[in-house]
Amino acid sequence: MSNQGRKLEQAAKAAWLSHVAGKTQDEIAGIMGVSRQTAQRLVAQAMAEGIVKIRIDHPFAHCMDLAEALRRRWRLAFCEVAPADAPEAGVALMLADTIEQWLRRPEPMTMAIGTGRTLRAAIAQLPHIDCPQHRIVSLTGNIAPDGSTAYYNVLFTLSDLVTARSFPMPLPVIAPTVHERQAVNGQPSIQRLIRMSSDAAVAFLGIGTVGAAAPLMLDGFLSQPDLDALVAAGAVGEITGWAYDAQGRLIEGLSNDRVASAPIPPRASTLVIGAAHGLDKLPAIRGALQGGLVSGLITDAATAAGLLQD
Repeated sequence: MSNQGRKLEQAAKAAWLSHVAGKTQDEIAGIMGVSRQTAQRLVAQAMAEGIVKIRIDHPFAHCMDLAEALRRRWRLAFCEVAPADAPEAGVALMLADTIEQWLRRPEPMTMAIGTGRTLRAAIAQLPHIDCPQHRIVSLTGNIAPDGSTAYYNVLFTLSDLVTARSFPMPLPVIAPTVHERQAVNGQPSIQRLIRMSSDAAVAFLGIGTVGAAAPLMLDGFLSQPDLDALVAAGAVGEITGWAYDAQGRLIEGLSNDRVASAPIPPRASTLVIGAAHGLDKLPAIRGALQGGLVSGLITDAATAAGLLQD
């Protein structure tokens, strides 16, 4: 998307919030993470560009309607929906914008971050950000099964772009045995990281499938028998390695006993934003929403529409 296209999209979003949702300029500024003056300018720009007529004449208006419907249905604290014409790029860009807004906040805070392809694509969109007042802690290990750096762990890439202090977790996502998982997670240094992640103001997570194309198997963390056992137990998705069923309940035993990742941060105190798209991910996303595993969602219009179907 061109810079001009992004500006028009922001203007359309501000116009929708003003003319459809009835938000004040202060409320628009808070939702979009901009100043009141910028919110006012965006609404004015939408008028000048002819976007605002009887309706908001921009595809993003439909996305805003879908996001509002998802917020109401699943009681989400945060929801953004990207246009369906380029879902992968749109979701990554929207996720990048949201991460950037949080990192540019002046008040010190801790951000927790998961792993995955969508997160990696979003981090690639970020500019350099000077934010030494913040801390970024990984929720998952950064070690692949062969001992190398896990390719889809994004903390190291992010730490090259921002000046916030970063705290990696020197563990695999899933340990080979329960004993090894207990040993590494019991270390004082790892316990400190887990406590830090539980105190995060915001967390950004990928939502993975459990099936033939499960990322955990493709990346070598689970074997086919491991995956078959999870499916037989009712697993439909996973977040940072934690497998769950259609109701969002964590699967008891099996590979969950070997997950070395930090627990998903408490939604009562952390805004936990899941990012995922694609109709193949509908069961995983719906399960995460059903169980309240996430309190925020970034997805695309086609996936959002699927989540709203009974």
